[in-house]
Amino acid sequence: MAKNKFNKSWLDQHRNDPYVKLAQKHGYRARAAFKLIEIDAQDKLIRPGMTIVDLGSTPGAWSQVLRERLARSGGGINGRIIALDILPMEPVADVEFLLGDFREDEILAELHRRVAGQPVDLVVSDMAPNLSGVEVADAARMAHLAELAVSFAVDHLKPDGALLVKCFHGSGYSQLVELFKRHFTRVVVRKPKSSREKSSETYLLGRGVKSLPMQRPAG
Repeated sequence: MAKNKFNKSWLDQHRNDPYVKLAQKHGYRARAAFKLIEIDAQDKLIRPGMTIVDLGSTPGAWSQVLRERLARSGGGINGRIIALDILPMEPVADVEFLLGDFREDEILAELHRRVAGQPVDLVVSDMAPNLSGVEVADAARMAHLAELAVSFAVDHLKPDGALLVKCFHGSGYSQLVELFKRHFTRVVVRKPKSSREKSSETYLLGRGVKSLPMQRPAG
């Protein structure tokens, strides 16, 4: 019974969420679109001509925003968007989608292959693990995904490129901030208004890659 009450409460909150209604109005697949829109408005991350990698892309809201920013007036996009997720994603026009687990070497190798020889301007990651409810374990899983994103970005970003990653406040957060500071010349924290107040999620933005060897996260 308590679980049913919780589910009903969440559904009521979701239905009445202004960003859910805005997403439906504008044709975005999730309210998360507005998180990227807000951050981009503040930090001017997305520009035509860019090569962008979208990690944890499903259901595709961030890919939709990226495509809008790169769209040509006559159709198509000025740039390239490569999206990846462990879950299938309905196609987004002009977005290349790779289905697979970012934590698996085979999938990571395929992503490396796709961007080989083409430096990346921006990596965005809204990835999150399946949450167990055990705070320490969930924070550790989240930190591992963020570390993988940093590793990939350091390998493929242009010197003036940027990485935007979702993370959770909690165990390992301060170490993640230090990891960003070690590998990027400028690091800022962003908490968009569209991120739910009760959520511990926040976003780390690193700009300008330092020429430092990246210690690979443990598997």
